[in-house]
Amino acid sequence: MLTTKRALGGVMVAPHHLAAQAGRDVLREGGNAAEAMVAAAAAIAVVYPHMNAIGGDGFWILGAPGEEPVAIEACGTAAAAADVDYYRERGHDSIPSRGPLAALTVAGTVGGWGQAMNVARQWGGKLPLTRLLEDGQRHARDGVAVTRSQEQLTRQKLPELASVSGFADTFLDQGQVPVEGAILRQPQLADTLERIGRAGTEDFYRGELATAMAEDLARAGSPLTREDLAGYQARTLPPLSVRLRGSTLYNQPPPTQGMASLMILGLFDRLGVTDGESFDHLHGLVEATKQAFLVRDQYCTDPAYMSEDPARFLSESDLAERVQRIDRQSALPWPHPAQPGDTIWMGCIDREGRCASFIQSIYWEFGAGIVLPATGVLWQNRGISFSLDDAALHTLKPGRKPFHTLNPAMARFDDGRTMVYGTMGGEGQPQTQAAVFSRYALFDQPLQQAVTAPRWLLGRTWGEQSTSLKLEARFDPALVQQLRDAGHQVEVLDQDFSDTMGHAGAVVRHPNGLLEGAADPRSDGIVATL
Repeated sequence: MLTTKRALGGVMVAPHHLAAQAGRDVLREGGNAAEAMVAAAAAIAVVYPHMNAIGGDGFWILGAPGEEPVAIEACGTAAAAADVDYYRERGHDSIPSRGPLAALTVAGTVGGWGQAMNVARQWGGKLPLTRLLEDGQRHARDGVAVTRSQEQLTRQKLPELASVSGFADTFLDQGQVPVEGAILRQPQLADTLERIGRAGTEDFYRGELATAMAEDLARAGSPLTREDLAGYQARTLPPLSVRLRGSTLYNQPPPTQGMASLMILGLFDRLGVTDGESFDHLHGLVEATKQAFLVRDQYCTDPAYMSEDPARFLSESDLAERVQRIDRQSALPWPHPAQPGDTIWMGCIDREGRCASFIQSIYWEFGAGIVLPATGVLWQNRGISFSLDDAALHTLKPGRKPFHTLNPAMARFDDGRTMVYGTMGGEGQPQTQAAVFSRYALFDQPLQQAVTAPRWLLGRTWGEQSTSLKLEARFDPALVQQLRDAGHQVEVLDQDFSDTMGHAGAVVRHPNGLLEGAADPRSDGIVATL
């Protein structure tokens, strides 16, 4: 993907082509960006099951011209039975990463779809939920082709997933890893999407679906109950924002790391770097990342347990003071503890300029690995981000929200442009957002070039254990040496386009109505346009 796609009627970007087309088709029928994103969310949960599922969490930034953006927090809480003693009594010093004891938080994303439908109605949307879930339902029933990344991650993670309840029956082919191009069918999930369409998203938490899922969770050995599902509610709330020269950026408040994403660009903007792809560009963003992650890892958690207002770290005074801690020539000693994760990001802007930036995730590849037999729902393992240490920032407590790497982004420019952008990739999400935004907005690169250009990652993701500064192989060797000379522990990957760097995307709307979209060549996605 070398050129930016342009259109006037609407643009939908997703990391899988079938999800992008599902959203685009809703736009074609007169749906708005929120409706298109619900359709894409249902489709991507079917066609990219190693990255996300309806048994996970989701986060939104939604905006319409002339209105303040809103955020949707669709983050499930820990089960009422899940506390430190629950796991210690079962002989665990930490929460198991797979299986029933990893499935300890409510799946929030379907509740987020319901909140998004409320916004869609406020925007004049009229398409019924049954229509929006049609593509996801069809792909689950008729089948989809297994992608290269699904085959690779199934093979890689099989030793820890093969024995987990429901995984082999759903994601293996007669006990074998399905190869790229094999057909994956999920009939129980198709029935579940059909029921959500008819009965509404509330059924997932307080109806027949909730009862069926709770019974299967109990049989598997999860601490989640029917009461936990019934007590959940997604929320619509104001996003965090930060002011740059020429634009205002929006992102999710805690318990996500959206605060860190905004801090990185807020700090970098105040460095005054003028040359893109230079040492000052990469070094400045990496060092801004370190400063933001230090704050994130000290303070960012469930807002009910936070000791500081996250907006404080985005104030002019705090950013001006913290940017002085960045050495423009030398690297701050690292590593620092990092967060893994697997996710999808999708973006949409419709003809009227209404926009959606959306992330949906099950945390690790295939989440907890549990597939509930009655409903075909794959459950997340987001709760393993809790700690069983009573002194930790993220100590497990009943009803507490887990820390989230998820953070969809949006920008409004002083010249009238609107941009939605984001990526999957856990620890890499804020870094890739900073790379894409800075290249496009600060150094005037075409949108697709900003996504396609070589990327970097400080820390680990996708199961990587090293916390080095990883660079794709396309970087100029002279720049790589400059970074090493400055004290960065550089690791050059052997791929020109590496999945380690996540699957990014972006959509921009210009004041004259022109829409631009960019999808990541590292993914299976496309830019779908009208």
